[in-house]
Amino acid sequence: MINETMYARGAESSIIREIFSYGLERKAQIGAENVFDFSLGNPSVPAPAAVNDSIKRSLELPSEQVHGYTPAPGLPACRAAVAESLNRRFSTSYEGKDVFMTVGAAASLTCTLTAITNPGDEVVVIAPYFPEYRVWIEKAGCTCVEALANEETFQINVDNVQRAITNKTAAIIIDSPNNPTGAVYTQDALERLADILREENKKRDPQNPIYLISDEPYREIVYGAEVPWVPALYEHTIVCYSYSKSLSLPGERVGWVLVPNTMPRAERVMPAVAGAARTLGFVCAPALFQRVVMDCIDEPSDVDAYARNREALAGALGEYGYTYVEPDGAFYLWVKALEPDAEAFCERAKKYELLAVPSNSFGVPGWFRLGYCVSYETIQNSLPAWRALAEEYLAVK
Repeated sequence: MINETMYARGAESSIIREIFSYGLERKAQIGAENVFDFSLGNPSVPAPAAVNDSIKRSLELPSEQVHGYTPAPGLPACRAAVAESLNRRFSTSYEGKDVFMTVGAAASLTCTLTAITNPGDEVVVIAPYFPEYRVWIEKAGCTCVEALANEETFQINVDNVQRAITNKTAAIIIDSPNNPTGAVYTQDALERLADILREENKKRDPQNPIYLISDEPYREIVYGAEVPWVPALYEHTIVCYSYSKSLSLPGERVGWVLVPNTMPRAERVMPAVAGAARTLGFVCAPALFQRVVMDCIDEPSDVDAYARNREALAGALGEYGYTYVEPDGAFYLWVKALEPDAEAFCERAKKYELLAVPSNSFGVPGWFRLGYCVSYETIQNSLPAWRALAEEYLAVK
């Protein structure tokens, strides 16, 4: 008999992926230049030239070094390179053994959740949140508990997080820069969150603290904001990372988990992460792209391209009467739907070949997400359609 839970997951799919697939169909029917697909966080900015150079050099190596298995946690040199980069940037003293290379951010999160929770636990997320968090939390046998962010700034509402914590809370996931809002959580908010967690931990067995999982695939994509290094603020922090966005490598599936050596009981947490990776089948991240990581560890992201897109899209939508949250990071614009039903709004937008993701799947009503990691040309060409859509709503009023 098949697993009915897995069947349901596969049958319902992800709304983001459904819209992306719809967009591919429409592009085949009417031409890619006539479809304005803002659904997926799939960078149009090409990978840096250093990535291609690294691949070419690696392909000169013996085949087993490029296409063979690596040690389960990753190449020692790659893990050391990640640790050394973090040390340079954040004045830390991490070692390669504190890093576990993973098959992208999804593996980082699922391995971490499986490592630090037990069935029946609760995991708090800040709504709006990346929809797959719920999938991964529930796969671990836990309950996903939503804590609504500040409804104007979409910063963490620390009071809401505190109300969401129970004696079953095992972890809290934060995502800064945030997907879907683009908010960068402030130092003050994170310090307040850390203080609350320490107070909660005083009521617990010291062996059972609340862990903070900092999901950071957009860390390098910011517009003048500073992204605090969360392990420096809260000692029970685990960091999950992916090179999908910073190096424009979403299809290559390479990332890491950091269990800081400053964490109490790190000597037990890291083996648990390794055990989760073994259990879930996420060992041996792609060898070729571990070598790319080693070579391109400090390669800068092309933030200017995203900043240009942000300015063009946000400026135009504001002019047309849309309300949005000014994004400090990532490459998403969080926009208020022009009617209370975000799903109905996004369906109406399809009439203009505008593909947006309604906010319902992110845990809040009434908004939609636009991924402005598309080409600048796509944004420019979409603007008449966004104007026409707004005018249609104004005509009804």
